[in-house]
Amino acid sequence: MKRKLQAGGTAGNDTEDRKFLERPPVFVDTDPWRVLRIMAEFVEGFGGLATIPHAITVFGSARVPESDPMYDLARRVGARIADAGLAVITGGGPGLMEAANRGCQEAGGLSVGCNIELPFEQAMNPYVDLALEFQYFFARKTMFVKYSEGFVIFPGGYGTLDELFEALTLIQTGKAEHFPVVLFGSDYWRGLVDWLRDRVLAEGKISPTELELFTVTDDPEEVVPILQAVMKPGAAG
Repeated sequence: MKRKLQAGGTAGNDTEDRKFLERPPVFVDTDPWRVLRIMAEFVEGFGGLATIPHAITVFGSARVPESDPMYDLARRVGARIADAGLAVITGGGPGLMEAANRGCQEAGGLSVGCNIELPFEQAMNPYVDLALEFQYFFARKTMFVKYSEGFVIFPGGYGTLDELFEALTLIQTGKAEHFPVVLFGSDYWRGLVDWLRDRVLAEGKISPTELELFTVTDDPEEVVPILQAVMKPGAAG
């Protein structure tokens, strides 16, 4: 049965994230009370996700149609994750998020969506069993890391890149251990990987071992073994 936890309001042009980041003329009338909303969002998220099975979060573009070959690949990856006894968490939106949720649900796994209030409507996709709605990006991002054993990153835009580099930063700084990151789609990620190696690494801004914090693959069958090789004992499905 689909379960929906709503930690925020409906999407609209005046989102809570936008209001939070503005500096109102008299902030003492608004921001201290907003802390209670933020606290409630964390409480709702923790309460909703605390008892789910070990999970993998899958990120990817909301703009990829079902006709795109990458949609079917994300669907297959979602199914393989479920076959391994793991839940799938996504941002709950359309495109590649929908594909991963769909594959997981069709394979009998628990499909989770953590949607976000945006200035433009982003409806929860229909393949989510446990749905949570968030107003604040930072609360939502905490859920992705706290309740995931690893990330699979499909081609995407700014939001996907944000999650990728947040995960790599947490691993690099020792905040997240045994946390595998898989980049799916070598052709899409090649330019970024080349830049990290040829510019960032070459200039000494990261170390050689830090370039090994992620693995690139094009094969849905390789994803789960890659994840399981890094995940902490007892969490590998």
